[in-house]
Amino acid sequence: MIGLGTLAGLPLLRPGVKRRRQSSYDPAGGNKDWWEFQPGETRSIAHIDGPGCIKHIWMTQWAEDPHALRKIILRMSWDGEDTPSVETPLGDFFGLGHGLMRNFVSLPLQMSPENGRSFNCWFPMPFQTQARIEVISELDKKLNLYFYVDYEQYPENADLSGLGRFHAQWRRVNPTPGWADPAVRWSANPQAMQEAWKTPNHGENNYVILEAAGRGHYVGCHLDIDCFSRQANDWYGEGDDMIFVDGEAWPGIHGTGTEDYFNTAFCPTQEYSAPYHGVILYQGTQDWPWRGKNTLYRYHIEDPIFFEQSIRVTIEHGHANKLTNDYSSTAYWYQAEPHAPFPPLLPVDQCLPRL
Repeated sequence: MIGLGTLAGLPLLRPGVKRRRQSSYDPAGGNKDWWEFQPGETRSIAHIDGPGCIKHIWMTQWAEDPHALRKIILRMSWDGEDTPSVETPLGDFFGLGHGLMRNFVSLPLQMSPENGRSFNCWFPMPFQTQARIEVISELDKKLNLYFYVDYEQYPENADLSGLGRFHAQWRRVNPTPGWADPAVRWSANPQAMQEAWKTPNHGENNYVILEAAGRGHYVGCHLDIDCFSRQANDWYGEGDDMIFVDGEAWPGIHGTGTEDYFNTAFCPTQEYSAPYHGVILYQGTQDWPWRGKNTLYRYHIEDPIFFEQSIRVTIEHGHANKLTNDYSSTAYWYQAEPHAPFPPLLPVDQCLPRL
């Protein structure tokens, strides 16, 4: 019913399927094509009866606040569920953290000109009876929000029970609890570096990107790291990805370093975007190569990671979790409902990026 969603699937005829949209257009016929949100206001921007599938979301916003993208919250719920399946700050949902905008291209998520102010999502989001999208403004001033929610409407007898429901969750640890001595510069003490690399780690104190219970598949994340203090060799990414599936004690999916999980190599200092992986943001300087804000993404579109009971997606913050930095992330996955309730979203003052 949903179709392949690729060039190969375009010739497929699908009787009874209708294309629909809910948007911020001016119903009076004028050009006031935005919704106004007052400070602290919550509004439902889309309420769709099913069966159907959201295929594309476009948004942009105007607010006089440099941290607006961390003060506007996006929530989505399917089929009348009690707790949302999506809960993230607005900018983070569309693929870039730190409350920033930037032009980049991936297959499921994009920010487009002007300077990344146009947000696009192509993750399919099926629902049987109902889809609801809410926007919460925690701004101190008025918000103007522009949006399209493009979806397919299916015949009443369409059965979507075999399809996972879309989920997205934002997390942050600021700062991560590192144990390395910031006074030790590895360039001047290679022996200390070698000793640190021998420290074992079994994953208990890794940064957690996703922890979910039920049956589904993980389809990727972006990781946003702000390196705010000089330490060791300054490279934040000498930390392995460790993905624990269905309660396994040792990860069946174990990587070799942060840059390797994100399909780059040798401590990247170049911005790059591809359909499934990339480095959107790099702020390093010649004297401090990985200082400041960094964002990397990896989307498992061709290789989702399946789980029957649970999944725990983690990554070390430096080898054996030795480094102290600001880590945040947004994870994306599909699963059968019900899902476990999300950890409470941080208070807005704890969501703001470092200056």
